[in-house]
Amino acid sequence: MIAGDPNRLIVVGVLKGAHGVRGEVRVKSLTADPEAMFGYGPLLDAAGNAVLTPMSARPGKDHFIVRPREQKQKEDWDGLRGTLLHVPRTMLPAVDEDEFYIDDLVGLEVFAGGMVPAGKVRAVHDFGAGDLLEITLTSGGSVMVPFTEADVPVVDLAAGRLVIASLDDWLGGDDTAETPE
Repeated sequence: MIAGDPNRLIVVGVLKGAHGVRGEVRVKSLTADPEAMFGYGPLLDAAGNAVLTPMSARPGKDHFIVRPREQKQKEDWDGLRGTLLHVPRTMLPAVDEDEFYIDDLVGLEVFAGGMVPAGKVRAVHDFGAGDLLEITLTSGGSVMVPFTEADVPVVDLAAGRLVIASLDDWLGGDDTAETPE
């Protein structure tokens, strides 16, 4: 099951600029299997335009050195530094029945405690300490909830919903905290 638009673009890497003067480029992979991104076909920009069609790739220090099909000058590739590289969601491998891609969570309806509508997943962030769901609340505003089994016990892609254990834990306003005297 693919939630939302199956042709939506998914970020799989970032262009880091030219490598030398022979037309090669540096690419940082953002996929779980870093080399897999080079088998998804042309890598696109956010508008869906082909930026880079990998002909070959070899590991670099913290990136890959890619020989692209596209012929551009070193300055042109350097001008594209920082460009996020995308593929259509349909190009990614299918997942098992009990698995999903993090991006598939975006747009799911959120229910607190099982049945109380709370909002929608706006985005999934990872600032280094694990995934956080950014939830736009039906009551207004938004809240960040850690994407852990304890905090999000149910993910039901087929029904287009997920359940958070408790919304109150993440709304702030903890009145029990002691104030210094």
